[in-house]
Amino acid sequence: MDTPQQHQLPAPPPSLPGSPATDPAGRSHWGRLVATVLVSVAAVTPGLMAPALAAPVQQALHLSGTAFGAAVTCFFAATALGSFAARRIVPRLPVRAVLGAVGLLAAAVLAGLALAGHLWQLCLLLALAGFGNAFTQPVAARVIAADIAPGRHSFAGGLFGASLGAGPFLPGLLVTLVAAPYGWRPALWTAAGIALTSLAAAALARPPAVNSPSSAMSSGPGEAPRPAAVHSPRTTGRVVAAWSVAAALATIGSNVGSAYFIQIGTAAGFSAGTAGTLQMLASVLGIAIRLGSGRQADRAPHRIPRTVAAMMLTGTAGLALITAGTPLTFLAGALLAVAGGWGWTGLLLAATMRLLPGESARAGAAMQGGLFAGAAIGPLSFGALSGQFGIPATVGIAAAGPLLGALLLIAGIRALAADARPAERRPVPADQQPGIPADTAAADRTGDRTGGPAAR
Repeated sequence: MDTPQQHQLPAPPPSLPGSPATDPAGRSHWGRLVATVLVSVAAVTPGLMAPALAAPVQQALHLSGTAFGAAVTCFFAATALGSFAARRIVPRLPVRAVLGAVGLLAAAVLAGLALAGHLWQLCLLLALAGFGNAFTQPVAARVIAADIAPGRHSFAGGLFGASLGAGPFLPGLLVTLVAAPYGWRPALWTAAGIALTSLAAAALARPPAVNSPSSAMSSGPGEAPRPAAVHSPRTTGRVVAAWSVAAALATIGSNVGSAYFIQIGTAAGFSAGTAGTLQMLASVLGIAIRLGSGRQADRAPHRIPRTVAAMMLTGTAGLALITAGTPLTFLAGALLAVAGGWGWTGLLLAATMRLLPGESARAGAAMQGGLFAGAAIGPLSFGALSGQFGIPATVGIAAAGPLLGALLLIAGIRALAADARPAERRPVPADQQPGIPADTAAADRTGDRTGGPAAR
């Protein structure tokens, strides 16, 4: 039977030729993560631009709500399915190469959408964009593990989560400034041009001159890391699976609130331009909440899962308010659903990385698979149900998603508490013993080895 020791990374050799020196101060290096965030915004833009332009695109291409919802679903389904491939490919390629390919694909897809005239073209293009988007979260997890000190992982996860928060900002801006006066095709051409600028960020995503702060002995200046409990591999695997399903359930509701923000807003009595402006405000608030909650979570990382559960419940409350169908309740509910109820993504990634030390690619792929599996259900079900029952009732049905997700997350927390054993009973790996600096081979805590694939 497996023991916890069998699932630890072996102690690396004293040095590896060609590797940079370890940063003894445990400093964080943010350049590659910022580049990853910028590319991630471009990668998610096709999947959010399409529903933001739902009304004019459906009218121009003579599509029903269900057909258009199926096309949008292609983006999120391709991201969920592509996460399995991304988990294996990302550790084998340079970060700059992956980010460059993702940014270029996003720009090409947006340009293709501007020329599309048939449903099958929308489906194909959005599926391609979704596959590229699948690589962003495993890359972010890899970069966080390699470049960011452990005591800043939650803030780093919040910074990456801000890319999802910033995602609705660009569609809202373009609907207000471009689509309303000039049409939906010029809005997509403009989005393609903006996505091309992410290539500059990808080109600048060079690894830091020093190696892994995540393997340093301290989690922050003058702060000793809190010993983590040890869990059996079976319990850990079950909890990761449960949290992935929780992410999927919660995303069903939050994705409806963010992707169809403008359509829901117009149904509540706002004009498309005003709804686009409100979407931008909700996006900015969501970014602030992600960064603020990440900073606070770094002070007590063991409480992150409970914080995530509370944010999911906030999303449930926001969607419930939207069902009233008035401008005031839409405004209050949308801010709760998009800003608060959609602000937990980076925190859940940080919590999963803490549960899977040394396996950041696995952590990123597990959470991304759950997030976008739920996101794939949202557009298709929204298009079908809203046509039958109306938008307020459909939003009310979607509110059950984050509620069930929070309950499943809490079940995972209890399972970990029941299975926990003191960390002191586990032998400390050689690269974590006091007085022994972490080797440079542990810099990329994905489990990578220089010149080879990620260890399993």
